[in-house]
Amino acid sequence: MKQILVILILTMCTMTANAQDENFYVFLSFGQSNMEGHAKFEEIDTKVDERFQVLQAVDCDNLQRKMGQWYSAAAPITRCHTGLGPSDYFGRELVENLPSHIKVGIINVSIGGTKIELFQKDDYQSYVDTAPDWLQNMVKEYDGDPYGRLIEMAKLAQKDGVIKGILLHQGESNTGDQTWPSKVKGVYDNILMDLELEENSLPLLAGEMVSAEQGGKCASMNTIIATLPQVIPNAYVISSTDCEAVDDGLHFSAEGYRELGKRYGIKMLSLLKSPSSY
Repeated sequence: MKQILVILILTMCTMTANAQDENFYVFLSFGQSNMEGHAKFEEIDTKVDERFQVLQAVDCDNLQRKMGQWYSAAAPITRCHTGLGPSDYFGRELVENLPSHIKVGIINVSIGGTKIELFQKDDYQSYVDTAPDWLQNMVKEYDGDPYGRLIEMAKLAQKDGVIKGILLHQGESNTGDQTWPSKVKGVYDNILMDLELEENSLPLLAGEMVSAEQGGKCASMNTIIATLPQVIPNAYVISSTDCEAVDDGLHFSAEGYRELGKRYGIKMLSLLKSPSSY
């Protein structure tokens, strides 16, 4: 009898230790270089509220981070030598405006220069096989399958918290592709299916390319991005108007990323429950 009691107590302790925290809001983030983080981060970007966490998607000895573990979300939050991106200030905006008992987690799997095809669950390999060496080398950091790594990390995160939304910034490499919204929908649907979530249950926030006013070379893609909510009912477009860009016409400055990330956060806050209901 005593032995059975000990087993029951140990089982209950294990269940408690692994219990999902409904006050831990997790967000998935993916895309190409602007989501990966292109700007050099500054000291201010390495200081962050401990309530904002990143689930490391690759091993980074230089950051003393191991894949699959949570850390304070100080830049860089994508890979070992990436820069500042919108996800950094998305998380900051949330923890600043959510009740103090709510934590925020981010998982960022992004690769500069890639088309949306890299995240197509069943067809990505044919895209990788024809990609240039530099892109293939970045893909290898995710063991050859960035989408698979995103899902792997998301399933780990589901043991700790609740996935509340998806952030996307991608499109430069698909500029002019009228089928881009349907391709994004395919990725979105697969994410929800693989995580055993209901259809259209997560908001998808998609950021615009650098605007024409800022000299954006891919600004024409914004008219295609604008149609995404017609394909995904729970999709929302985040404006890049007045978000400062750099001279290459493709990437935002650090200040531009801070503003864009804040806009992602403001939109997500409007989609979450009102503070009085927490």
